[in-house]
Amino acid sequence: MAELKLKHIALALALAASSHAAWADVVIPAPAAATQAAAYNLDADVKRVLKTFDVPGIAIAIVKDGKVVAAQGYGVRKLGDPAPVTGKTLFEIASNSKAFTAAALAMLVDEGKLKWDDPVTKHVPWFQMNDPYVTGAMSVRDLLTHRSGLGLGAGDLMWWPTTTFTSDEIIQGLRHIKLATSFRDRYAYDNLLYIVAGKIIADKAGKPWGDATRERILAPLGMNATTTSVSAMLQAPDHSAPHSKIGDKVAVVKPMPVENAAGAVGINTNAEDIARWMALLLNGGKTPDGKQLISAKQVAEMWTQQTPMKIPEPKGQLADTRPNFYGYGLGFQLRDYRGRKLAMHGGALQGFYSRVVMVPDENLGIAIFTNAENSGSMNALQWRLLDHYFGAPQRDWIGIIADDEETRHKEELAKVAKASSVRAAKSSPSLPVASYEGDYRDAWYGVVSIRREGRKQVMHFAKTPDLVGDLEHFQHDTFIVRWRQRNFNADAYVTFALNPDGSIERMKMAPVSSETDFSYDFQDLNFVPVKP
Repeated sequence: MAELKLKHIALALALAASSHAAWADVVIPAPAAATQAAAYNLDADVKRVLKTFDVPGIAIAIVKDGKVVAAQGYGVRKLGDPAPVTGKTLFEIASNSKAFTAAALAMLVDEGKLKWDDPVTKHVPWFQMNDPYVTGAMSVRDLLTHRSGLGLGAGDLMWWPTTTFTSDEIIQGLRHIKLATSFRDRYAYDNLLYIVAGKIIADKAGKPWGDATRERILAPLGMNATTTSVSAMLQAPDHSAPHSKIGDKVAVVKPMPVENAAGAVGINTNAEDIARWMALLLNGGKTPDGKQLISAKQVAEMWTQQTPMKIPEPKGQLADTRPNFYGYGLGFQLRDYRGRKLAMHGGALQGFYSRVVMVPDENLGIAIFTNAENSGSMNALQWRLLDHYFGAPQRDWIGIIADDEETRHKEELAKVAKASSVRAAKSSPSLPVASYEGDYRDAWYGVVSIRREGRKQVMHFAKTPDLVGDLEHFQHDTFIVRWRQRNFNADAYVTFALNPDGSIERMKMAPVSSETDFSYDFQDLNFVPVKP
């Protein structure tokens, strides 16, 4: 293929940056501050990443100094279908939606309609946490900063996988979720409080979060292809299909609509549209035509650390990625890399991963979307691109991260195998198998049932149609539920505790593998039998 140098394209509301063909060679010139650095061939790296990490398709947007450097796609939208990913192909960006929620609240602060430190109960009077002090002290700011005292992903099973709960029912469920730590004591990522934030936005606008977001942010930016629901995305002619690993093979899976989690997730966008979003924030909240959509003060607040996070300690060749500071702002993670501050976030939903990284000091924004559940592909491209723009020596991050992922996966498989090998394989349940059948209730989730179906005992989560699995005995009074949708990759232990009289007191669950997505927060459930 002929090599072409992609020239900077001016960003305007009517952005006409064309989507480059899937395998058009893109060579990004060396940054002006490092004229001795070699140009960077994005195309070559993405090709290698797709193959190395077994990812069907990737879209990338790069904004530098207010101009779009790249907004294009690679690979295919769906395995088995030759239709290519382009700069117009829609992806679910999951938790990268949180920044839009933070921005919508920031606009309300600019307008004097709320303050960051207002009590949540001022705007949602029926809001209630498990602790009355926390209920009263929780501020609008606290909704966005992951310091509420909730455990990691607490309560996510009320919306993930797709449930029949309403958003209001999810918020009402918060009062039953026990806090894992003291209020504002430490960072623990959650989604439910962003649903509360979305509720505030909807109430102020008098319309759903998605409609309010479109009216206030998407339309003014010309993000006309972007949708705020999976159902709307699926109606668009150019959208990507979700892919997950079943065993060790990537396969197309069905979409996972989660409309009840609006505010935490909800945005589905493409490379061309996300470039507009990054350019807005990098320009201090000002659109290309000079309109101040969000004040520069509030953009700075979003990128100011609110909650410290534990600094990771990557090993081996990944040690160079260790940050010196690490924290969470309002809808963004904040850290440093090679002396520059990064404002960034990740997103993950069934079949889709995304990453948005902005470097204010370099006026640089990078977005990477994938239609597969693989973080290594995004990490590798992120570090490669940042090293290029920072004028740093290019390292083989693709190989380094691939080796690290393979090592950690093998270690996890060995850990699970060891747990199975040391179990009391010849042990029997304390009760006849039929005694474990029935309905069990958790205070915040509701009812789960275990029923005999043919020769199998089957677990059904009443509010989650797809969470159906077969029970098999593990040891003593512990079973394993193996979900029939194998792409969940979330098999769980199911353990029963007995009363002195031999009746069942409670049932607890825990993921079998540490690779299970944290939103399968089985460990937070505490089921008691429902008496007939």
